[in-house]
This record gives sequence, structure tokens and C-alpha cells, in this order.
Amino acid sequence: MTTDEIELSKQDYASDQEVRWCPGCGDYAILAAMQKVFAELQIKRENTVFVSGIGCAGRFPYYMNTYGFHTIHGRAPAVATGLKLTRPELSVWVITGDGDALSIGANHLMHTLRRNLDINILLFNNRIYGLTKGQYSPTSELGKKTYSTPTGSIDQPIDPVQFALGCQASFVARAIDVDAAGLQSVLKAAYAHKGTSFIEIFQNCNIYNDGAFEKFAAKAVRPDNTVSVVDQKPLVFGTNQDRALVMRDLTISIDSAASDAVWCYDATSKTHAHLLSQLNYPNFPQPIGVLYQETRPTYEQLSKVNGTASMATYAALLKQGQVWEI
Repeated sequence: MTTDEIELSKQDYASDQEVRWCPGCGDYAILAAMQKVFAELQIKRENTVFVSGIGCAGRFPYYMNTYGFHTIHGRAPAVATGLKLTRPELSVWVITGDGDALSIGANHLMHTLRRNLDINILLFNNRIYGLTKGQYSPTSELGKKTYSTPTGSIDQPIDPVQFALGCQASFVARAIDVDAAGLQSVLKAAYAHKGTSFIEIFQNCNIYNDGAFEKFAAKAVRPDNTVSVVDQKPLVFGTNQDRALVMRDLTISIDSAASDAVWCYDATSKTHAHLLSQLNYPNFPQPIGVLYQETRPTYEQLSKVNGTASMATYAALLKQGQVWEI
């Protein structure tokens, strides 16, 4: 059999490196979901690259049996941009955390999203700085008491989904680390999307912020406290699917699933996406799934049209004008 004919298993996508996250960390569940999705889709390992920044999530490339870069703090999107432009045939995945992406790396993330390269960005959001031992992060809630905010944080937190929508991302989704089916579904949708896919993953840090999402993410309460977002489907939730989000004059409330105003969601509508991004637990069920998706040219396509896609062109640009030899 040729290499292309060999069917790869989930284990074939696991590297030989010892996984060194804290026992019980949500990163384990995300890693397992990724490896399972890759096996189901039979993604070629030799054509795949994981690029990460600094933080606990930064170790992710070590544990995937693919190519990878462990870059510097906040700069993973910049490295991924350069890689995708020079090797557009590669499947590029950026792995980052809420501190890495939304503090020092926010500017890089913003421009990557608006440019719409055909890459996938996974933001592991545990609302804390885990690697540096528990300081508050850009997504920590108001009043959060940490080593760096002993009297409680007074900073207004960033909502990653709202940030991505504001940066003109062409694909915005949200998932939960321990919701295996939901997370795998979103990963598959991101892989299929042509453009920058942005996924916020609620990820539990059981050492420095344990249980941050437990009230809506735990399996026992998830049906009542989250709503699965599916394009062109009503936003119903509850153990018996008997409650729903209803929309009247762009005002959202909770009512019976039998209401004549049940919100039928349109994932191609930025208005719907902005409205939904403002609904969060405990006032509303936490929205989970693909919140927004649009089709538009990718940055690599535009680069080719403008004749800047070849290495020969880059070399010519570097040598033009006044040059000298040493």
C-alpha cells in the first residue's frame, strides 16, 4: 500500500512526547478531540502545521504528530501568516490562549482575522494566566480576585467572540472543552471553511481557575444552560427542548419553544451574530456552535491576483533599488 492508502487512526496523530499539562486540565480534552477529528477526516500529517504562542496552550504542537512551531508571546498569528503566504497548500492551525491572544497578541490577532487567511485559530479561554501562576487575564470577569488583583479586578473583560466579529472574522464559533461532540463538530466546520476560522474554547484550568464554566458547561446542567447554535434552526434548549430564545423587534428574551416568535438563527447574518454574542450565562443560556460564517476571498487569493505570491517575486523586491555587498 502507498502512504496515501494507509488509513490513519487517532493514535497516529499523537506524537511520542510526554503530555505535560496538569492532571485534569481541559487541554487534554481539546487534544483528544483534535486527534479524533484528524483521524475521521484523514488529514495529511505532512501537510499540517500547528503554530502556538506562549502559555499552557503553547505546548500543543509538541503533542500532535505533524509539523509545528512554538513561537513567542502573542506572535503566533504573525508567524502563521508568513507560513501560509509562502506555503499556501499547508493546513495551518494557530493555538493560543486568552492571555497570549488578547493581551500582547491582540494586534496580531486583529489583523489576521480581518485579512482572512485560510487558517484556523483556536483560542483556549480559561479566563486566567495559568502558566505564570494565576494572574487575571483579559477575559477574567469583573471583581476576579487573583494574585495580581487581590481586591478584585476592575478591568472590563474582553469577549473573544465579540472581538472576532468586530475584527471582521469570516468564521466565528464557540465550544466547550468537555463537550466532545460539540467541539468536534465545530473543528470539522472550521477545517472546511475557506478563510480564517476563529474558535473560542471554554477550557477549565483546574489549578488556578477551577470550575469557571461549570455552571453551564458541566454535563448535568449543559442542556438547560447552553443553547446549540445551528444555521437556519430555531434556538431551542432545555432537557426537553421546551424553551427557546425569542426575538421581538430585535429584543431577545426566553420563552416557550411553542412561541410564535422563536428565533430561527441565520449564521450568515452579522446582525444575528452580534445580538447572540451579547447573550451570556446566567441571564441567558450560553450560545455554543458556529455563530457566524461568510464566504469572501482569502488573503492568499488576493495576493496571487496582485502578483505577490511567488518567492521569486519576494527575492526581486528585496534586491531592487540601492543594494550593496559586504
